[in-house]
Amino acid sequence: MSEGRTAQGETLLYLTDEQLRQGAEAMFFAYRGFTADPDRILDGLCYGRAHHRALHFIHTAPGTTVNNLLNILGVTKQSLNRVLRTMIEDGLVESRVGRVDKRERHLYLTDAGDTLERQLSDAQRMRMRAAYRDAGPEAVAGFRRVLEAMMDPEMRKQYHRLREGRG
Repeated sequence: MSEGRTAQGETLLYLTDEQLRQGAEAMFFAYRGFTADPDRILDGLCYGRAHHRALHFIHTAPGTTVNNLLNILGVTKQSLNRVLRTMIEDGLVESRVGRVDKRERHLYLTDAGDTLERQLSDAQRMRMRAAYRDAGPEAVAGFRRVLEAMMDPEMRKQYHRLREGRG
């Protein structure tokens, strides 16, 4: 990687197409590693990544609506309903009718759902903690900036709203 400076002293980063391709490949393999441990747990339960994502976001925002979850996950209503139906039937998720708007369904994890979500997240946190420790604080901060910069503007707003909601 080569760097150059502008007249204002700003540092610019110039990357070749090959370096960008290598970065994309690193992301693919990192994602495989990031999902490998949860995939093994989910496979034994006949669940997939869609179930994991739903569990994660229901956990982080208890009482979230089905429509909000649809927006976060970016999946079809049919696909989400299939995932939710199995998790409700298996006692992992509870769906409650809205108090204000009876058409809304609010989603909560049951104790069993919390337990599974914790197993899945613990596996990913262990991997991330080790990688972050090896990379160091500056790399972690830079990685976060890169990830946010790759998000579409509306997705970035949604991400920030989620983070702000957690305090």
